[in-house]
Amino acid sequence: MVTQIKDELHSLVAVATEPASGTAVPTAQQLELRIGGMTCASCVRHVERALSKVAGVETASVNLATERATVSYDPSRIGADELQTAIEKVGYSAVPLAADHEIGGEAAATQEAASQQERNHLRRDLIFAAALTTPIFVISMFLMEPLYNLLGAWLNYLLFAVTLPVWLGSGWRFHRSAIQNIRHGNANMDVLVSIGTTAAFLYSAYNTFFAPATMSGMGMAASHVYYDTTAVIVTLILLGRYLESAARRRTTEAVKKLAGLQAKTARVLRRGDWQEVPLGEVLPGDLLLVRPGERVPTDGVVAEGRSAVDESMITGESLPVDKVAGTKVYGATINREGALQVRATAVGRRTVLAQIVRLVEEAQGSKAPLQDLADRVAGVFVPIVLAVAALTFLGWLLIGGNLAAGVINAVAVLVIACPCAMGLATPTAIMVGTGRGAQAGILVKGGRSLEAARSLTAIVLDKTGTVTEGKPSLTDVRTYNGYDEAAALTIAVAVERNSEHPVAQAVVAGAQARSAATSLSSSDFVALPGLGVQATVGGQPVLIGSPTLISEQGISLDHDLLTYLHTLQAEGKTVLLLAVGGKLAALLAVADTIKPQAAIAVAEMKRLGLKVVMLTGDNQRTAATIARQAGIDEVVAEVLPSQKAAEVRRLQAAGYKVAMVGDGINDAPALATADLGVAIGTGTDVAIAASDITLVGGDLRLVATAIALSQATVRTIKGNLFWAFLYNVVGIPLAVLGLLNPIIAAGAMAFSSIFVVGNSLRLRGAKLTTTDKQA
Repeated sequence: MVTQIKDELHSLVAVATEPASGTAVPTAQQLELRIGGMTCASCVRHVERALSKVAGVETASVNLATERATVSYDPSRIGADELQTAIEKVGYSAVPLAADHEIGGEAAATQEAASQQERNHLRRDLIFAAALTTPIFVISMFLMEPLYNLLGAWLNYLLFAVTLPVWLGSGWRFHRSAIQNIRHGNANMDVLVSIGTTAAFLYSAYNTFFAPATMSGMGMAASHVYYDTTAVIVTLILLGRYLESAARRRTTEAVKKLAGLQAKTARVLRRGDWQEVPLGEVLPGDLLLVRPGERVPTDGVVAEGRSAVDESMITGESLPVDKVAGTKVYGATINREGALQVRATAVGRRTVLAQIVRLVEEAQGSKAPLQDLADRVAGVFVPIVLAVAALTFLGWLLIGGNLAAGVINAVAVLVIACPCAMGLATPTAIMVGTGRGAQAGILVKGGRSLEAARSLTAIVLDKTGTVTEGKPSLTDVRTYNGYDEAAALTIAVAVERNSEHPVAQAVVAGAQARSAATSLSSSDFVALPGLGVQATVGGQPVLIGSPTLISEQGISLDHDLLTYLHTLQAEGKTVLLLAVGGKLAALLAVADTIKPQAAIAVAEMKRLGLKVVMLTGDNQRTAATIARQAGIDEVVAEVLPSQKAAEVRRLQAAGYKVAMVGDGINDAPALATADLGVAIGTGTDVAIAASDITLVGGDLRLVATAIALSQATVRTIKGNLFWAFLYNVVGIPLAVLGLLNPIIAAGAMAFSSIFVVGNSLRLRGAKLTTTDKQA
């Protein structure tokens, strides 16, 4: 069955990459562009909107994590240069990527270098801003009166000089983005940040240089400047942006991890000699030599040799697959035993690994990025605040004839609307929530995953490594011809400890767990790839291997033994027979066993009202056995990596909000496609990188705990945003009416920030159990 699955997978790739003869070539073409200058989800919408408005564009999808846009367009109506122009007109840069660019190649390296440079600049600005903000904050909060009594107006000049580089230097990225967005009729968080900091800074500067006498007459001149507000806002927003950049980097690591699996070189037969060449020089039809322990360089067919190949990175299944002449192998899989000569059939982006990489990229690109609530309203909120401030100024000027009141009250509107609390609402809740989750063994990447968990209605579980242990173990032992279990296992250990095969290691580990002796040794050990092993123990020949190997040696297998053997195989177990001196000594069964807490975890998921589905590339009989033990009612077996993602989409189309739980590379497309991807921490780095939530260790019960954590964090975020906006809803009318001067506005804004942080800190005491979901 495993071989059949591989054949189908290879056929799938062939169909996907080779156009059928006589088939009309579609008129639409696809272009990928690297987009520069995006900072948030609203930027994604701006770019997509700009592309969608271009005549001839059929679809446009922008991926914030990879900073790429995928555009399907009619080349007879529009060219790539016009698409670039459309993006540049709304304030972003665009560079086309070659259609056949390789994952992990020059394009990826260039993008990574650019991203790293941006992170370095962001870190530099953050450190610089924090260094200057700290003394500004300390002076403004604790030392203002004594220092003003000592220095007088010079204190304001000093605060101005220290704040200026924070506002104009570290905050320039916000001002630049705000200018670009406003020029094109857009609004994002950068517009809010720029307006708020600029309003506070210019108002303070005005009072510093143009109104000292008036302010002195009011008693505390320095109290009427808000340099600390400007500096703190810039620093905190830079901190949030830096954390966002780090999270985005982890998201894009999935593709880099996948690319890292492939071999860097290949041993190719050229001019009668085996030559080691870079992988990029391998051509279809080349004959490759793959030695034991090496990765298969590319997809191909075995021309000569016999071995077992670990294909877990493709299928997710733990047991190696036997390979003989004529069977297919896949790039990045690991040759475990004998040497193989392989005829290359697909290279580069046509390999199965490349197809999986593409599936991950497309799945990530098809999902909407985090729709942060503050960004959703920014496009409406900012113009309204600006309009209200302008009307406030004009109203006081025209109706009351008071220029000073108009300026002060308009500034109060802008200050009370400063987005400090809004900027803190999400990152503080995410930081506290993720820290609380880490204590419970749950790693949350933040953002989208915290929104998605609230509305989950279905959980899809991968079998191998998720519901099961993901590695073979000894499950059954039956002895014959006078041997007892201890004696048979002692002989088996003497032979199998010479083998690196996972099944052999499972036999040794299982025998030792059953207290079998390890004093015997073997000689004349020979591995028989695909069949078993042979050796000599105590002067007697010993065979351990498949029923076929034992039968070929003329050892008869009676009806009862065959019946028992078939029963074990029906349960998905691998059966080995031990023969000593030409006589059958024992039957050993090895299988991937269910995790101890899996059944409890499934029961908890059902109590949450979730539909539970198990998905696996294994055969139907094995899958049904595992599902029955775990209490799972619905099973989808014998699925390919691409089909796993399709099964997730099928549930989504039926109206379910789906979480995918998996641990293998072959799960990565499904993890990325699901509304929420949950990776088991004992799995591959790729699965973890492609997921939204990672469970440290392999305890499935943490899935329900992760959902409770996400629900609590999202409730906190919404509460934070509610209170942050409430201050504006209450404060802006008061400012318009002249009942809120900038001093009180700044105090209210500071209190709103303290409230948001305090509310987020409540998550530290959240109870993350399924019995107390309302924590």
